[in-house]
Amino acid sequence: MRGPHNIWRLVRTGATFERTGAMKLVLDAMDAPKPLRIAARVLGWPFKWLGIEGDPSMPPATRALTALGPAYIKFGQVLSTRPDVVGDDLARQLRVLQDRLPPFSLAEARVQIERELEKPVEEIFSELSEPIAAASIAQVHQGRLAETGEKVAVKVLRPGIERAFRKDVDAFYLAARLVELLSPSSRRLRPMDVIRHFDGVVRGELDLRLESSAAAEYAATTAKDEGFCVPAVHWAYSSRRVMTLEWANGINANDLDAIDAAGVDRAAAGERVLQMFLNHALRDGYFHADMHQGNLKITAAGEIVAMDFGIMGRIDEYTRRVYAEILFGFIRKDYRRVAEVHFEAGYVPADQDIDEFARALRVIGEPIFGMDASRISMARLLAYLFEVTERFGMQTRTELILLQRTMVVVEGVARSLNPHINIWDVARPVVETYIAKNVGVHALARDLALTARVLTRIGPRLPGLAEAALVAQSQPKPQPGRAGGILWFLAGAGTAAACILIGTQIPS
Repeated sequence: MRGPHNIWRLVRTGATFERTGAMKLVLDAMDAPKPLRIAARVLGWPFKWLGIEGDPSMPPATRALTALGPAYIKFGQVLSTRPDVVGDDLARQLRVLQDRLPPFSLAEARVQIERELEKPVEEIFSELSEPIAAASIAQVHQGRLAETGEKVAVKVLRPGIERAFRKDVDAFYLAARLVELLSPSSRRLRPMDVIRHFDGVVRGELDLRLESSAAAEYAATTAKDEGFCVPAVHWAYSSRRVMTLEWANGINANDLDAIDAAGVDRAAAGERVLQMFLNHALRDGYFHADMHQGNLKITAAGEIVAMDFGIMGRIDEYTRRVYAEILFGFIRKDYRRVAEVHFEAGYVPADQDIDEFARALRVIGEPIFGMDASRISMARLLAYLFEVTERFGMQTRTELILLQRTMVVVEGVARSLNPHINIWDVARPVVETYIAKNVGVHALARDLALTARVLTRIGPRLPGLAEAALVAQSQPKPQPGRAGGILWFLAGAGTAAACILIGTQIPS
C-alpha cells in the first residue's frame, strides 16, 4: 500500500489539525520554531476543507487524533504523560486517548467472541458487560466465567483495526522517506528504521495470542516483586482477537482524586512505578513498554497493577550493562565515564573528541541535580540532547527506541503522582544494585563460568572442526579468508580459551 497516494494522507493530517483547531494549540504547546509553524500552515491551511471534522464534543487535539486513526492515537497517548513537554492543558486533553475512546457495540463484540472461541457467548460467560474501556486497538468488557463464576476482563480487538492501522503506518513510511529526502542531516536518525520498529511493535498488538504470551512471561519474571502485580491469563478463553484475564482490582492511575480518597501515598506510588520499570529493564531485560496511566491501577495498599501487554520491550545483557553504566555515571556526575561508555559501545563515532562529548553531557546532567522535577524543563533538556547527538554524529539505536520511549512515559506517570519526584534520586538504589551484581569482579567470574559452559558443549566438536580444516587446507588453490581459515581460527581460539579457563598452558 506504500506509494505516492499516501501524500493524500499527509495532506489530510495537516488539514484535519487545521479544521479541528488543533494546529495552533499543538504548535503553541510545543513552542514550535517559526519555520515549522510556516510549514505546518502551508500543509494545512489551504486544504482545511479536506480535513476530517471529527467529534465536535471532544477537545481539539483529541478530536483531531481520534479522527485520523489508531497510529495517531498511539502517538497522542505518549504525549499525554508529558505535561512538561506539551503543557498541562494539552496533556489533559490527550489523556482521554488512553482508555476513553468511543467503543464499538456489545453486539459486535459478542459476534467476534463467538467466532474466535467457537462457542456461544452464554456457554463461556454468564455475564458480559457493555465496554468499560476503549482504546485505539481494542476495548475491554467485564465478564464472569460461566464455569467458575470468576470475575474476568475480556479484551476484544476493534473490527477492521488491522486495515485501519496499515493505512496510518503507510503514511508514516512516506513521511519518513520525505524527511530523509528533504533533510539529509536527519538521516543519522534513521527515520525509516524507527518507523519499521514502530510498525513491528504494533503488529504484535494486533494478535492477542502474543499479548497473552507476554502477560504470562511478565507475570513469571515479576512474581517476586513486592508491591507489583500482573493479572493471570485464562488461556482456554483467549485467541487471536480475544483475550481473557483475571479481573484486576484497583484505582486507575489517572484518577488522582480517588487515589487520594483511598489514602494512598502518591509519592511512594510514583517512586514504585519508576523503580519497578528500571528493575524490569535492568534485572530482567523484559519490561512493559506502554506504561501510561490508562494501563496501570493502584490498590488501596499502594500496589501497582499492570495491564495491557501488547507492547513489551526486551534488551540483551550487554545493552543492559551499557544502559546501567550510563545512568550510574550521570547519578555520580562522572560525565567522563558516561562519555567513555558511549564510545566503548560504539554509540559515538571513534573520531569524535571524548572530552568535548563529556563536557556536553555535563550540560545535560548538571541542571537536574539539586532541583525537583517541577523546576526542570524536560522539553529544553530533550532539545539540547538532540543538539548534542547531532553535533557528535550519534546514530539512532533502534534496539533502544522502545526503552527510551518507555522511560519518557514512565517518568511522566511518576511525575503525575508526585510532581516533585527526582528521577535520579529514585533511580539510584536500583542502578547501584544492578551495577554491584553485574559489573565488576563478580560479573566477570559469572561471564567466565558461562563461557566455560558453552565451551564444554563445543569441546567434543573441536577435533571434527580441526579435521575439516586440515581437509580444506589440503584442497588445491586455498584462498585466505575462506572456510578453512575460518575453521582454523575457530579451532585455535576455542582451544586457547578452553586451556585458559581450565588453567593449563597453551601447547606450542
